[in-house]
Amino acid sequence: MLKRYRFWLKAAIVFLFLTAALHSISFFVAPKIENEKDRQLSDLLHNYYHDMGAGFHRTFFDLFTALSACYPLLCVLAGLTLGYLLWKHIEPTLMRRILLINVFVFGICLIVMLVFTFLPPIIMTALIFINLVVAYVLCPRDLSEPRE
Repeated sequence: MLKRYRFWLKAAIVFLFLTAALHSISFFVAPKIENEKDRQLSDLLHNYYHDMGAGFHRTFFDLFTALSACYPLLCVLAGLTLGYLLWKHIEPTLMRRILLINVFVFGICLIVMLVFTFLPPIIMTALIFINLVVAYVLCPRDLSEPRE
């Protein structure tokens, strides 16, 4: 079971959807304002509109929300794509190439998370990345090798 790439791919898909769900919780929970500095920062983030050019006036919270929405969407896109390809039983050589793309993208994502975020997203992205790497390594290189 642990020597089959499909097991690790399914684990990566589970972590992709779990990460998307957990990260989406942040859209429904307001941060706690505990002191005057937090209140000042929150006021500036939510009420200071910066001129972005071309008639766009956005707060930094608007920009943060847009950027924050991209991570769960990336996870859902990868999870649905990999799940669909797994369900359709595509040949391992093609799956290996798709896995390489995902390893590359989530490797860069992990580096960004390590530099700019905190522990929960780092752990979840690392779990996704590790499962994708193992699935890639175990995925047969050509059709002469076993399919699973």
